[in-house]
Amino acid sequence: MVLGWRRRKNKNKNPRNLDLEIVIPAHFKCPISLDLMKDPVTLSTGITYDRDAIERWFQDGNFTCPVTNQILTTFDLVPNHALRVLIQEWCVENRRFGIDRIPTPRVPVSPIEIADALLHMKASATRLDRYGVMESVQRIEKWRCESERNKRCIVENGAASVFSFAFHAFASSIEENASVLEEILCALNWMFPIQFESQRILGSSNSLRCIVWFLKHQDLSGKQNAIVALREILCSCDEQVLEAMAEIEGNTKELLVELINKRISPTITKASLMIVHYMVSSSYPSCEKVKLEFIELGLISSLLEILVDTEKSLCEKALGVFDSLCSCVEGREKAYSNALTIPILVKKILRVSTLATNYSVSAIWKLCRYGHKDDNDEEEEDEEEALVEALQVGAFQKLLVVLQVGCDDETKEKVNELLKLLNPYRAGLECIDSDFKNLKRSF
Repeated sequence: MVLGWRRRKNKNKNPRNLDLEIVIPAHFKCPISLDLMKDPVTLSTGITYDRDAIERWFQDGNFTCPVTNQILTTFDLVPNHALRVLIQEWCVENRRFGIDRIPTPRVPVSPIEIADALLHMKASATRLDRYGVMESVQRIEKWRCESERNKRCIVENGAASVFSFAFHAFASSIEENASVLEEILCALNWMFPIQFESQRILGSSNSLRCIVWFLKHQDLSGKQNAIVALREILCSCDEQVLEAMAEIEGNTKELLVELINKRISPTITKASLMIVHYMVSSSYPSCEKVKLEFIELGLISSLLEILVDTEKSLCEKALGVFDSLCSCVEGREKAYSNALTIPILVKKILRVSTLATNYSVSAIWKLCRYGHKDDNDEEEEDEEEALVEALQVGAFQKLLVVLQVGCDDETKEKVNELLKLLNPYRAGLECIDSDFKNLKRSF
């Protein structure tokens, strides 16, 4: 295979030379990518590769030299400066053919340098030295901006744990340490996802309170960093962290509902829905109380408004929260009172994704199987109204198709029970919905 650059078109040159190609010297090409090397490095076997290519080789779990197939005893990459200079000189000599000079690569940061910076940062955070921490953060940020390789190296050497510790250390005095806390939180955002240990450190009461404060007082960028961090902390669904979040004083839940309603940005809206989902779908002690608070804040109506017309990812998250809220009596009561509930849930079946279908079926099942009143007669009346409305908007046919195209065991069980509940009401009420007429089966 011959690689090269086609000569740029030049009206003043002989047309017979327009297709001339400049062939790259073989020793300038990486044995892995077969492209011109930008940062040649040599292994202990004496073979030279482009840094990005050989690092990807190692990341894929290989322990040998690609050319010699020899097992490596060391993974040190020695920069081949002499070859790099020759490549640069060759580029300059052929620049009239449109070849750009390969820039001199920056020396990548070493694990030892990262460890030293993190050690300095942790020591500074322990004695609450804001300037020392800021110096370390800026140093690490500079390395991160230089290359993707540096970023990976920083994350792999435990930066998230030290940054989480520093954030926790300064979180007890928020306003006094706002600037350093903001820098730490901004840096943490490019380290996500983080390990469980770091999640627990950031999940302390002081840290959570600080992040919520950022949600209230920061600009758009600051709010986005804070909400993404909060989502990352709660995604482990650790009971202690969720309980600490539930006990934060102030209008935290009102703030989350406000962020969902305002839809300031897709990132903030999605992260807010995920946070609410973690808070209402777990089994920690305050979960039921938290559900009631979100329901009283009108979250059911807000979710239905989002579901009217929204993209796939947001729809899945909104349906997940809605399904969780329908697990309690008060949630079903609010759902029954909204005329959009059943039509929207039925409409989302088979229209968004498998996950959205599962959530929709689950919510309909809860509404049709359980009432919301203490009186049995009124309870049966609510169930009957939900069943009749579901039939009128084409639920029976859609549920049959769900069984035909396939679903998980839990959803299948709910679909079968719903079909049994709906069947007695079919005569004279059933609507043939064409929403799925073009749906392709999985067999």
